[in-house]
Amino acid sequence: MATALLRDFPELAHLSREDLEDMLADPAYFQAIFHSLGQVKALYQAQAELGMANESIAKNNLAFQESLYQLRSDTKDAFDESKRLEARWKEVDREQKELYQRHNPQFLLMRLKHATTAQDELSEALASSFVKSSPSESAASNGRDVDDFVKEFREQRKTYHKRVIWGDRWSAGEVH
Repeated sequence: MATALLRDFPELAHLSREDLEDMLADPAYFQAIFHSLGQVKALYQAQAELGMANESIAKNNLAFQESLYQLRSDTKDAFDESKRLEARWKEVDREQKELYQRHNPQFLLMRLKHATTAQDELSEALASSFVKSSPSESAASNGRDVDDFVKEFREQRKTYHKRVIWGDRWSAGEVH
């Protein structure tokens, strides 16, 4: 056993058997001998170098800390802005679809047909109103009212017939 100990730790070869026994009995003596061994010194040296390397890496990382926090903040702001713009894009896209819908040929034709029907109803309401007006009005006033009625009725019917013609042309495929 002594030869194996001396083979693994040649630094202990100069110690006598009594010194080795004292070393085992006295922890302070053991620590003194133990810390004087070359392998232990090399281990402590490597540990110290690793500690200094870790400290250097930590200082280097701390040097980047503020810029990383700023980058994190900028990234969060950019992400928030992208989410806001994405929501706005959906809104604009919906508005655009609504606008395109209002200018869609089928929608425009439907609006023309509704406007034609409304124009017909308006002119018919004007005619009914004129027919139902009181006959007790004076002749001069009644003559003037007739001229006004004819002029207004004629304009409304003219608009109505133009819309009918446009609708017929559209239905026939003559409007692009």
